[in-house]
Amino acid sequence: MTKSLDESEVGISCYVSSLPGFRAVLKQRYSDFIVNEVDLDGNVVRLTSIDLQTECADEKAEETSSDLSKQSFANEIEQFRSLTGDSDADLLKEFLQKISASADDDLQPIILAPDIDKAHRAEVHYFFKTSFKFLVTDTVDGNEDSSKCIRVRFFSGEGAKGRRGKKRKDMENSQRTEHRPFDSRGADNWSEDRKFLRFHLYKENKDTQEALGIIGKMLGIQQRSFGFAGTKDKRAITTQRVTAFKLHPRRLAALNSRLFGIKVGDFCFVREGLVLGQLLGNKFSIILRGVLADSEDAVKAAADGLGRNGFINYYGLQRFGSGSVPTHLIGAALLRGHWKAAIDLILDSREGERSAIKEARKKYEQTGDADLMLRQLPHHMVAERAILQCLKKCPGNYLQALQAIPRTLRLMYVHSYQSYLWNHAASMRVKKHGITQIVLGDLVYCKENASEKVAPFERLGSEVNCDGDDNCNSSDVSDTSLPEEKVQQVKVINSNDILGGAYNLEDILLPLPGTRIIYPENDIADLYHNLSKKDGINLTESVHGVKEFSITNMTGAYRRVFQRPRDFTWELLTYTDDHKDLAGTDLDVVSIGKSVELIRDDSQNGVIASQIENCSSDSKVALKLEFTLPASCYATMAIRELLKSTSVAYRKMA
Repeated sequence: MTKSLDESEVGISCYVSSLPGFRAVLKQRYSDFIVNEVDLDGNVVRLTSIDLQTECADEKAEETSSDLSKQSFANEIEQFRSLTGDSDADLLKEFLQKISASADDDLQPIILAPDIDKAHRAEVHYFFKTSFKFLVTDTVDGNEDSSKCIRVRFFSGEGAKGRRGKKRKDMENSQRTEHRPFDSRGADNWSEDRKFLRFHLYKENKDTQEALGIIGKMLGIQQRSFGFAGTKDKRAITTQRVTAFKLHPRRLAALNSRLFGIKVGDFCFVREGLVLGQLLGNKFSIILRGVLADSEDAVKAAADGLGRNGFINYYGLQRFGSGSVPTHLIGAALLRGHWKAAIDLILDSREGERSAIKEARKKYEQTGDADLMLRQLPHHMVAERAILQCLKKCPGNYLQALQAIPRTLRLMYVHSYQSYLWNHAASMRVKKHGITQIVLGDLVYCKENASEKVAPFERLGSEVNCDGDDNCNSSDVSDTSLPEEKVQQVKVINSNDILGGAYNLEDILLPLPGTRIIYPENDIADLYHNLSKKDGINLTESVHGVKEFSITNMTGAYRRVFQRPRDFTWELLTYTDDHKDLAGTDLDVVSIGKSVELIRDDSQNGVIASQIENCSSDSKVALKLEFTLPASCYATMAIRELLKSTSVAYRKMA
């Protein structure tokens, strides 16, 4: 059975500060961990309104309503009468009058008289396509066996294209009993500046994919229609930007009344959709509850030290699947070409899972019955289900089964091994050379180049942010092709650089292995090769021909060893109710209509020190931290510098 990882197993072993840690509970409530995305322009993304703004309203719908109210469509109706008869023509005329009055997407569709002649139905579909571009049609089953009827719907987005073949058939099956508006993304009227709807996604205790999956299902569109810059934590309250391809804001805004733990707002149209990595970082507001320390001064010194000196920029435990799959071990198996071993690790039993899932894994180990395990596994276990479904069809084809896993998820395994090597290299760098100065052979970004030209390389070559999510399955983009000029901006420190004093500790970089990186020209480089050699992996040669599971096919990346949080503030709070929120959220501001401030009882102001020194008081102490980190930095690693641990076991003890 796979057990939860310990920090030292993945190279997390050093600290910047020698100060003692203190005990506290991280994420006692999901509302204790608030994350707001920071966009590429440095703006903090906040939910400020869930209403549909006038300037973002569907102009096409307004134009359609206005245009329809001025038209009688008398000629078109008479043509339709000659095609279908009086009954259907009168029904259409009445429908057009309703549209002219309201132009509402939610108007109930009309169903024309049954028509057994497929060729005639095709004529009717074509008539609507050419004569009424604001109406869309499909074929549904009639009340009698084998009868077919044409259904007609209004769409405020003009020009929805007809659906043919398999797509039409799929639409008939999925919408036969549901009266949902058609997906208008095939419409011709979308201008280049309005092809993507951008909105702010506020979510509570849900990961990004889950939240967008819910929204997509309610809208009847696929999840791949959404774009976002980074996956945000599950056990948290987060706000981030999302784009949707050819989506009317009215449809999305209408969901707010039906969404639980999710809100959308701040709508606007943009020319391009978001892709992974298009963010500067994240702003955090974190509450550490149940603070226990030798003294108030110890907590204050630790907090001040974090703001002043920062932390070692490790990849956090969640990067390695501390709550599920040991991703770096799977990555090592993939790099060795051991396909069955990798699958065994993914399907193996592990600590902390529900008993039903454990039992399903155990039965599969004993019987190899993929059908049985598939029936018992929940749908969110994407990797396991993909493997089993493939092995069910192609027993023994382990490579094909691995490639059935969604690409971002399967690449995560190899990227996790890169992170494993990086963490060990960072620890060795600190142990051998300390935290006070640069040394010969260290890597840095060239100061000769403008800093704004360096930053895009760092963003492009580093992972998409996971923000400390214990169940984060996001991949990094370290296999993205890097422009040659960006790679050349990294240099090796020489004696002249040290004498000149142009570089300091915060400039030090370490690479994630790949084909287009350079290693430090000191003893740290040997660690990469020696450690990977122990795992049976050669960083310069591949033992198999599967490119996506080979470091020799990845460009690599660089990551800063030391990171200081920006805009860092902290304060000590007292509280008595464990269920009371201690920080305001974006939704609080939207709901109340004004800034939300934490209200404290003045009578408790004098108990902070005594609570820390003597736990007999009814009041408890919390430490509130606010800071901003660049993309790919883990807030949990900043917290680790205070607590001197972020392991699951330690948090349970606190």
